[in-house]
Amino acid sequence: MKWLWKNKRDEENTVIRNKSRLVAKGYAQKEGVDFEESFAPVARLEAVRLFIAYAAHKSFTAYQMDVKTKFLYDPLKEEVYVNQPDGFVDPFHPDKVYHLKKALYGVKQASRAWYDELSNFLVSKGFSKGFIDPTLFITKHRGDILLVQIYVDDIIFGIQIHQSPRGIFINQAKYAQEILIKHDLDHAGCLDLRKSTSDGIQFLGGDKLVSWSSKKQDCTLMSSAEAEYVSLSACCAQVLWMRTQLTDYGFHFDKIPMYCDSKAAIAILCNPVQHTRTKHIDVRYHFIKEKVKKGIVELFFVETEYQLADLFTKALPEERFKYLVRRLGMRCLTPDELEVLANESA
Repeated sequence: MKWLWKNKRDEENTVIRNKSRLVAKGYAQKEGVDFEESFAPVARLEAVRLFIAYAAHKSFTAYQMDVKTKFLYDPLKEEVYVNQPDGFVDPFHPDKVYHLKKALYGVKQASRAWYDELSNFLVSKGFSKGFIDPTLFITKHRGDILLVQIYVDDIIFGIQIHQSPRGIFINQAKYAQEILIKHDLDHAGCLDLRKSTSDGIQFLGGDKLVSWSSKKQDCTLMSSAEAEYVSLSACCAQVLWMRTQLTDYGFHFDKIPMYCDSKAAIAILCNPVQHTRTKHIDVRYHFIKEKVKKGIVELFFVETEYQLADLFTKALPEERFKYLVRRLGMRCLTPDELEVLANESA
């Protein structure tokens, strides 16, 4: 074991406590000898947003809790031995070691032991795990529902959450400000690989933005229609994840509307025959056809003027950009406004 000294900071990067911690030298552990399982589930950021959106939709009060020194409460299944720490060596038995009964910061299985302990406690109190999200716990009683979303830390990517009678608001002002300072952000198309960019946004209840993405496709396609088709499949996969996640909240959705501004991509999707223009598209992208056929999702054409996802892939005029930001339920802030907001949250 050894001592570590560090400054504990909050989501505003402000020092809130000076800490000294006794940690184990986990790098010396061997799998199968000192530990078996070390993986602990972590909530997806979209799951946290979905949780907050649901709380706002139902006008629930959301509480945030933190368990202090959480890794020190969990019993270990394996036998783990550590040396005596500096400053606390027994002068009569300097060569002896300690046998750990509970987890210690630094051991490989600490986070897994914490998750198992918390999970077993919640299940013993009548909670059940989410169908696909092991970090979501639900209990229902006579029409009432209590939800617990756990995360490995109380700070989630620098997110600040504010609740008021008008709703629940989240921002990453401090985090965004640090990104602007640290990186010289620039955007350029991929001129070497000629790969398109997939973009998609997902709302809950039509107005609560839960998930969004903009990423380069992993395949080179021969037309914009094919690129839109691949983007539709990626968006459909995210929608299906949200659909399954919401079943744990007591919702069941079919005929989920999806909007696309490419008639050619919709035509490819509705055509049961693969011809020379589409037969080369990877089969993994065709699963969306099955979902449309079963009525799980419905496709609608939307004019480009009303396509909100254009915000993530196109260089837009200032007024158009600000309009789309407002339609997403977000605010467009200048660096000065961002600094003011970050200081207000401090």
